[in-house]
Amino acid sequence: MKINPLNKSLIFKANPASTNNYQNQSTKSDLEKSPTKDSFEISIGYVNDTHGQTNNMMRILSGIKGDIVVSAGDNDIGDEKNKEIHKATAKFLNIANVIATAVGNHEMDTTQEDLMDSISSYKAEALAVNLKKKMIEDEAPDEVKKLGRAHLEESLKPSKIVEVNGEKIGLLGASPIDMFDRLTHPNYHTDCHIDKLDDTIKDIQDEVDNLKKSGVNKIVLLSHLGLKKDKQVAKETDGIDVIIGGHTHELIEGITEGENLLYSKSGEPVILTEAGRDGNNFGKLNLTFDEDGIITKAQNNIGETGLFKKNLVNKYIFEEALGKAEKIGYIKSAPLPPKSLTEENPHANFVCDVMREETDSDIALWHNCGVRNYFHEGEINSRDIKDISPFLDFVVTAEVSEKTIVDLFKKAIKDTYSSSSRKPGLIAVSGLDYTVNEKDKTLTEMNYTDKNGIKHKIDIENPSETKKYKVVTDEFLMSAGADYNILAQEENYIKKYPYDKDVMVCNYIKRINEPITINQTGRIKYE
Repeated sequence: MKINPLNKSLIFKANPASTNNYQNQSTKSDLEKSPTKDSFEISIGYVNDTHGQTNNMMRILSGIKGDIVVSAGDNDIGDEKNKEIHKATAKFLNIANVIATAVGNHEMDTTQEDLMDSISSYKAEALAVNLKKKMIEDEAPDEVKKLGRAHLEESLKPSKIVEVNGEKIGLLGASPIDMFDRLTHPNYHTDCHIDKLDDTIKDIQDEVDNLKKSGVNKIVLLSHLGLKKDKQVAKETDGIDVIIGGHTHELIEGITEGENLLYSKSGEPVILTEAGRDGNNFGKLNLTFDEDGIITKAQNNIGETGLFKKNLVNKYIFEEALGKAEKIGYIKSAPLPPKSLTEENPHANFVCDVMREETDSDIALWHNCGVRNYFHEGEINSRDIKDISPFLDFVVTAEVSEKTIVDLFKKAIKDTYSSSSRKPGLIAVSGLDYTVNEKDKTLTEMNYTDKNGIKHKIDIENPSETKKYKVVTDEFLMSAGADYNILAQEENYIKKYPYDKDVMVCNYIKRINEPITINQTGRIKYE
């Protein structure tokens, strides 16, 4: 198994900021200098935010290992329109022997009935200590049926105890505080709520205490709270040894004191780790505990998914759920994808070019946070392209005013540069170019290029409310809004296509029948 370079194995010493009894036991815990029989070793394989990326899932299955394997959530993606991906995700979790998963926001994109169906097919336990739900008996029967409500609480547990080589390991899960701000269909879950952060920390501590009463002194939190909140949990609780994180898509390599090696209220070490996004990486955390359940050694390994090949047996199993991939064409050349949502994305720009041409629109848009993979050089098939756009959001066109477009970009830029995670991200374009002042978080210039290649400057300080452009994007950006302004309501669509961007791109590549070069850049400038 090829692993990226690691930090050295760490021998933990006392937290200098604490004066508890644990500090005075560093000699006893130094297993390299003083080996003792009273120790326990375990390896934890982990994933997070795989987002239904089936190609990466198949590669991860060739590399992930551990005495136990866990997930920090967002395994899946999309609503009830993505049932094939839900089935493939379940196969991935089961073949990987994932024993427990946190419940992320993308798990909740679908109805409660569909979510329960998915969970019932998992070997893994779905854990969410801070997700609370009203009794279904208290709701109107018509609403229950219409919204696909179910006894979701029966499928979710706060924690789970497993046994590894005769030792009890406690696992608990936490869902994101902002879950219901991020759902595709929040109305599906208006009978649910997530506790606020302070209450969530109390929920976590109470469940840790319950695990300790059951004789567990090695505890792992599967968290979809995000790294900043994970750090707060680590410092404000006692009894957690490891936090496998997700939601903020951090890639944490090695172990660095003060960054992902923190200390609990009583001064015991807590290790945090996270494996990025979209299944591009996965992890293996090797741990040694002393007789009191204190971590004394650890090594955090990150595997790069692209270095692993798909197992033919697993490919066959996935094709049962997804159908056989169709060969589409050939990518002659393509750059690596951007690492930040604020970088221009030539892969997304290419998709915008295709949408603009195929729908004869003036402007095409696609939000960078919706781009989940990229075009690889060489032969490409329908599943490769689907992985770039895994959500099923139908392509739509509408007449949109110049002012509405400018306002969309102004808000997206301000919100993106005000966010530590750079969400919701900049917007990929075709038929437009624009300039961003990163320091001031502002839009400073925008130009429209017509179908004759003539560029027209847009007055961003006084954009027209009457001048209209035919805009093509997906229904998420056009009318769902989420973190962006709404461009047009569904009743104002010119056309709604019965498929998403991936199908449109596949049709385009097959139609032109020649190798594709991905190099569409220069549409975003930075001051």
